[in-house]
Amino acid sequence: MPLISARVTLPKPALRQIFENLGRAGFTLVGPRVRDGAIVLEEIERPEDLPLGWTDEQGPGSYRLRSGGDSQYFDYNCGPQSWKKLLNPPRQALLSAAKVNGAWEFRPAARDTCRYAFIGVRACELHAIGIQDRVFAGGDWQDPLYAERRRRLFILAVNCSRAAPTCFCTSMQTGPRVSGAFDLALTETADHFVADVGSEAGSQILQDTRWEPASAFDLQQAAAVSERAEQQVRKKLETGDLPKLLYDNLDHPRWEEVAARCLSCGNCTMVCPTCFCSTVEDSSDLRGETAERVRVWDSCFVQDFSHVHGGNVRPTTRARYRQWLTHKFASWIGQFGTSGCVGCGRCITWCPVGIDVTEEIEAIRKKAVP
Repeated sequence: MPLISARVTLPKPALRQIFENLGRAGFTLVGPRVRDGAIVLEEIERPEDLPLGWTDEQGPGSYRLRSGGDSQYFDYNCGPQSWKKLLNPPRQALLSAAKVNGAWEFRPAARDTCRYAFIGVRACELHAIGIQDRVFAGGDWQDPLYAERRRRLFILAVNCSRAAPTCFCTSMQTGPRVSGAFDLALTETADHFVADVGSEAGSQILQDTRWEPASAFDLQQAAAVSERAEQQVRKKLETGDLPKLLYDNLDHPRWEEVAARCLSCGNCTMVCPTCFCSTVEDSSDLRGETAERVRVWDSCFVQDFSHVHGGNVRPTTRARYRQWLTHKFASWIGQFGTSGCVGCGRCITWCPVGIDVTEEIEAIRKKAVP
């Protein structure tokens, strides 16, 4: 089998063998597929489940699927769903309780024993998983439910072949070429894949795939795919001074201007691959004999999220938008040593009114406090 860090070529039909090998190894495959006019992440079994021949058109507040007219499996940009929905589910049971013989018995949440293989993880999304690793599995306080899912994960990443007008991964240094912790990373060319082997598990999954060492010509083709995607990234964001810029301009008039457009719908936080705000809900049956505690996704744009004893600390849309953007690009760095943004552009595409974070930051920069 190929060594870790080896680069090999695979015929496109080898993707079926990879899927079969993953299935035999006990993995549940999750990857992109077309449903309801979008490319979403769901369980898949065969390469035919992938969005073969489909691509998308994105812009501020705009998303459309269209036929790509060719036989590419991964010729699309990030869709509305991110991988956090599997590592940090929207609804997670934490514990339950039942009254037995007049006394309460508490039970921790059942372990999720599923082993996931993520198919088609992009460079920015791989960085987003790394950021969530710091949030949920780094430091002194760890989420055991997240850590258990993450430990069993297999990542098959894919280098981008195109960039959407909303992408700014190059500014965030997160793409478009895959880097970081992956098991396999594929670059799709017209007639084959160039694969980077990132782990022992990735090497083993290539069994019976008719792989060959990548030639100089193969590597040149793969490099051309990534270079083309990088050249298509038009949106730019200067990041070197962001924490100071935002902290020094908390009273900038631009916050009022963007608040007049913002709907406080929370779409940006739902589609963001790194946002992790949550709340805890307790429920019980009508007889008072069973109870359950669950964690559910929440958003800092929801007014009740900022309600504490004595009042609401962010009662206006202006305050909530400022909190979200300042946390994402400034205070997140102080908390976790990295920006909370990976430049995927989802928040721009899926904002109903097309608010663009790069434009908002640039507007503050143009009239910043000296």
